[in-house]
Amino acid sequence: MSQPNAKEAPAEARALAFFQERYALEDRLLERILETALERQIDAADLYFEHTTTDSVSLEEGIVKSGDRHVEQGVGVRALRGERQGYAHSDDISVESARLAAATAGAIADDTRPHAPVALRTDASGRNLYPVATPPTEIPVERKVAWMNEIDRYARARDPRIAQVMASVVCQHKQMLVAASDGTRVADVLPLIRVNVQVIAADGARREVGYQGAGGRFELSVLEDPARWQPLVDEAVRIALLNLEAKACPAGTMDVVLGPGWPGILLHEAIGHGLEGDFNRKRTSAFWDKLGQRVAAPGVTVVDDGTLPGRRGSLNVDDEGTPTRRNVLIEDGVLTGYLQDRLNARLMGVAPTGNGRRESYAHLPLPRMTNTFMLAGQDDPADILRSVKNGLYAASFGGGQVDITSGKFVFSASEAYRIEDGRIGAPVKGATLIGNGPDVLMRVSRIGHDLALDQGVGTCGKDGQGVPVGVGLPTIRVDALTVGGTEG
Repeated sequence: MSQPNAKEAPAEARALAFFQERYALEDRLLERILETALERQIDAADLYFEHTTTDSVSLEEGIVKSGDRHVEQGVGVRALRGERQGYAHSDDISVESARLAAATAGAIADDTRPHAPVALRTDASGRNLYPVATPPTEIPVERKVAWMNEIDRYARARDPRIAQVMASVVCQHKQMLVAASDGTRVADVLPLIRVNVQVIAADGARREVGYQGAGGRFELSVLEDPARWQPLVDEAVRIALLNLEAKACPAGTMDVVLGPGWPGILLHEAIGHGLEGDFNRKRTSAFWDKLGQRVAAPGVTVVDDGTLPGRRGSLNVDDEGTPTRRNVLIEDGVLTGYLQDRLNARLMGVAPTGNGRRESYAHLPLPRMTNTFMLAGQDDPADILRSVKNGLYAASFGGGQVDITSGKFVFSASEAYRIEDGRIGAPVKGATLIGNGPDVLMRVSRIGHDLALDQGVGTCGKDGQGVPVGVGLPTIRVDALTVGGTEG
């Protein structure tokens, strides 16, 4: 069987053709492998096949410092009994390896209940959220190297204080196939690209860093367009030069305005993880008993949406074969739902939400976010700033830490300013925001109409697994938030 052309067939058909042609994974064979797991008479079983090609090019000090290309392939087999999960995987996609993994997973989750024979059906989502004709990993490396050199020259020409430029591009082409004992059989082809630009500005002995990146599930040519990447470089240079002038941040309790876009990472970490099904089923989240209750100020609506075309966190189907969807988690301040994979949805007596995700075939699926953001409000962002006499404006964030059980968080602002008499004042460095998720949502007093999503660089970590995600936020005002600073 020949593989359909990317322009002529949806991702589902292309992925199925790939696995059937390369590995002879016909439906009857998949059914027999699943039945091997079910010989232990467990509740359910599923298979996850993956073939992923990744390449990267990195430039530093004006030369290409590294280049990498590797292929990751394998199969993971899961057997479920109640809350127990047996999981086995192999990097050898063969009938023998898959059956051995299935037998091993079934043995781990052994039970004594009979199970009907498996009959697979096609569960195509009917979506094509990321139509890419040419996989990014098929673009010649010479073209990527030339692009990195162009970024380097452009950045250095922006300002004589730019002492160092680091640029990289990472491309991925992933094909996956899921088959489950309930008859589910789905497949997908997932492109993913990301470009990163970091510059170091020097003024005497002082050196400061500026960073920007962008990516998503689309053609590499989208990012190769100078109209797309040059503004990224300009912004990285601007931030580095700005940090050369930044003063130490004062500490204390103050009103804080969060800018649109990437500051949504605070929403993702401080609130989003607490709304994932496993934490709430186990009652370890601060939100586990809050369904139907007010957990945020009026006007706050938080959504997780895996159906946005071309976005980094979007998926036609999740890693268990469930179509992604738009999930409203908090509506006008009231908690309305959690993010669910199949296991936790079944144990909680609700429907899966299309949020079962895994890093690779070697990992169990977990309930995870896709693209998580707060919906826009009605306020003019300029009016929000004018409403704060003295406070802090946080335009971007770096690292942070969150305790899921309590919701407590600490986030470092990578770009922040004093707010003085309702206007953005001097840049500051060393600002950290300290609080807890449930509390910070109740302190939102103004919501701008300028919702923006991030540029496509987010990676979420959980239980040692990283998956691509998106975040977003409109300009919001948070009253009386604790700010840690470095001002003596």
